[in-house]
Amino acid sequence: MVPTFKKVLALTGIALSSHALTATAIPQYQSENPWYMDAQNHLQEQQKKIGLKAPKVKNIILFVGDGMGVSTVTAARILEGQQNDHPGEENYLSFESMPFTGLSKTYNVNAQTPDSAGTMTAMMTGVKTDAGIIGIDEAVVRGHCKTGQGHELTTALELAEIAGKSTGIVTTARITHATPAATYAKAAERNWEDNTQVPKSAVELGCADIADQLVHFKENLQTRYPNAKNINGLEVAFGGGRRHFLPMTGSVKDEALGYSPSGKRSDDRNLIQEWQAIYPEGQFIFSQQGLESIKIQDKSPVLGLFSDSHLSYDSDRAGKSEPTLTQMTSKALDILEPNKKGFFLMVEAGRIDHAHHVGNAFNALNDTIELSNAVRETMNKVDMKETLIIVTADHSHVFTISGYPKRGNPILGKVVSIDTNEPAKALDGKPYTTLGYANGLGYRNLGEETNADAGYETMGNNKRQDLSKVNTRAPGFYQEALIPLGAETHGAEDVAIYGQGPGAAFVSGVHEQNEIFHIMDAMGRLTQQANEAL
Repeated sequence: MVPTFKKVLALTGIALSSHALTATAIPQYQSENPWYMDAQNHLQEQQKKIGLKAPKVKNIILFVGDGMGVSTVTAARILEGQQNDHPGEENYLSFESMPFTGLSKTYNVNAQTPDSAGTMTAMMTGVKTDAGIIGIDEAVVRGHCKTGQGHELTTALELAEIAGKSTGIVTTARITHATPAATYAKAAERNWEDNTQVPKSAVELGCADIADQLVHFKENLQTRYPNAKNINGLEVAFGGGRRHFLPMTGSVKDEALGYSPSGKRSDDRNLIQEWQAIYPEGQFIFSQQGLESIKIQDKSPVLGLFSDSHLSYDSDRAGKSEPTLTQMTSKALDILEPNKKGFFLMVEAGRIDHAHHVGNAFNALNDTIELSNAVRETMNKVDMKETLIIVTADHSHVFTISGYPKRGNPILGKVVSIDTNEPAKALDGKPYTTLGYANGLGYRNLGEETNADAGYETMGNNKRQDLSKVNTRAPGFYQEALIPLGAETHGAEDVAIYGQGPGAAFVSGVHEQNEIFHIMDAMGRLTQQANEAL
């Protein structure tokens, strides 16, 4: 816990709301957590200022652009406009047209610049926690199983599940990665994606790996809430990370996958088969073709693991049997919408973050555009009168837009001066790009390579380069970076929150990141409906 923060709460006289006192779906230690209480108090103050009552929202969709800071949104907006033969600056991404916008303070309890585990836990539980922690409050010591036991937090998705709503997760990252995992898992270490990463001592204490927790989500939630009668498990789980569900010994051809999978599990468990045993009516898919062939009318749960690790970058997907984020989101909505009680869906564009870490703006921006496509498809598909859509980021990156390029200058190009219409020169006499990074691996030129991760296989160069004859708009161009590091880092500045639908006005203003949970909870009456179900 943070003693100084507790002291501030005591001095300001902030007390538990009646909602927190009477909640049974939310554990008492969660509802009494100072981060939880303060966020509720702030939301109540905002409600008085706005003068609006919390509406009744049937469906909630949370879109997370992993690493999608404001500079990323701006650059992607311009790139999309230029791809459509416009100057670009006047363009809007789909979610930028939403009527309400706010800012989110992303720091973790112990970190000024955050990581995805702590930030997504904040958004999903209403409680800020430490970096590297999934679904547990800040009392935990990272990597120590025992310290997290008894401090597990209930997520918005779990509340929706208890209430009888349909629930789903869609991501372009491994589904066991930090952001999607924070919707369903409890882990003292974000890297516990399969059993090989979990210490033996933690296993002996009962801490399960994240892939195991996904497969056994229904039983785990039923154990925690034995009086809940509506829990039936996730209806949709789409993403990558197949290797964390399969044993290392899987050298025999798997008839379902059509090839010999290379798993990472050392316990000889095939979690895909375990999932199929739990949900004999369920559908397991592993390709775009499988996604297209889903039988919606069966009302059966669907597990889609489309890659051994993360899905491909959107620009690198050609010729591969992986669906796009838009295709996965659209199909997830088809599956979730029939529930008359509504649904909760989390959609993550996970590879924006990965492209930034390797220093490749081309892929980061194109994956941001694909997120915009998925949001546009969603807004056209759902009933916006009964659906709250929130689009935000978990954190930003040290990604900059600089120089004084003329309007309409290619955003991925070199700075061209407004006055001379010629490439601008730095004091060293060399041209420079509009986009850059404050730190990272630095310059690399891989030409037409569309897989940004290939940049890790090439030695970075943090010295100034002569870019005169370099095509900086090519997919395989990696921007220059100031400080040499093994990978570019997150940024600490606030990120934007966009909202549309009933209750979206409450995203306006500056918020602690954990307040996003409270907005979703209050508008969707998630805790209230979960309590009624209990």
